[in-house]
Amino acid sequence: MTSQPTPVDPPQLYQSPAFAQGMILPAGPTLYVGGQNGTDSSGALLDGLGPQTEQALRNLLAVLAEAGSGPEHVAKLTIYLAAGIDPTDGYAATQSVWGGRRTAVTVLAVTPARPGALVEIDAVAMIPEP
Repeated sequence: MTSQPTPVDPPQLYQSPAFAQGMILPAGPTLYVGGQNGTDSSGALLDGLGPQTEQALRNLLAVLAEAGSGPEHVAKLTIYLAAGIDPTDGYAATQSVWGGRRTAVTVLAVTPARPGALVEIDAVAMIPEP
């Protein structure tokens, strides 16, 4: 049994170096990480899309680690951006924290529930067997 999600990239679809078209999770415990904003440990929202994206990803990594998982075990990220925001700074910030890890990704433009929030990120990950 594999210890990581397996990418599914049909040859007739676009082959992206940044994301997979789908991911197969092996049977076992699954972690659903709720939406993480760009807030620090005091609850303060950071300023700007880049810093908020980096912090949201650091928060997501902290939840993964607490559950005994890690970014290599993430099958799906959903990234919610405030409507009308240019995602360029967010993409750059994602690379600085997340790196080149490929996963299935959905990006949506929304109206955030928290005033001032520019990004929220949730994930689905497997919890590997010890």
